[in-house]
Amino acid sequence: MASHYEAGTKNLKNSEVASYDRNYAAHRQGITHEEMVQCYTKWAPEYEKDLGPHYNGPQFATKAISTVFQEKDQRMNVKILDVAAGTGVVGMELADKGFTNIDALEPSHGMLEQAKKKKIYNRLICECIGEKHTDIEDDTYDALVVSGGMGEGHIPCIALREMIRVVKSGGAICIVMREEYLMYVQEYKDKLEQFMAQLEEEGKWKRVARDRVQNYSFNKYGVVFLYRVC
Repeated sequence: MASHYEAGTKNLKNSEVASYDRNYAAHRQGITHEEMVQCYTKWAPEYEKDLGPHYNGPQFATKAISTVFQEKDQRMNVKILDVAAGTGVVGMELADKGFTNIDALEPSHGMLEQAKKKKIYNRLICECIGEKHTDIEDDTYDALVVSGGMGEGHIPCIALREMIRVVKSGGAICIVMREEYLMYVQEYKDKLEQFMAQLEEEGKWKRVARDRVQNYSFNKYGVVFLYRVC
């Protein structure tokens, strides 16, 4: 059986392999959270150059949030938390659509330094999201978005509770991720969607959509989850 790496590079052009390798390094099997953060910090200066042409997650995330907040003249008042904000690519997409009240949460100081240069975030929070409470008050945001933050050693399932905590009742949570991670990342396989359903049964949130999208990253399918907080 081919490894996940071999399967992932099967249909790539030779010119794309180097970029895929750098992305894979941050998602490799067995990587710890700390190693992942270090990897992104080292990669930060070249991240957008490497990943930009191959990654459409930010566009999918922004499109989903835009369906929730359709009144363009009101978008400047929508307070959004960009989780795993990276270098700020999602923030740029959101700002381009009129969402200008955005905070960034990102565990890699190197990535956050790159995001700071874009001058699109009100608050830059260098922190991971997981089981413990972040330095954010309850019911702070109208929306929360995650694009590219799910993967090996990345955001754990339990972090969904923290996401719900910081979003107001009626607010939106959008999570965009590579579909195949649901199938082989041990943190998510037979766990993530089940936990999402459990939270819905608990009355914490309600699913609005689960869309499978083409060419999320490196011509691979992605999944866009959209929820409303109860």
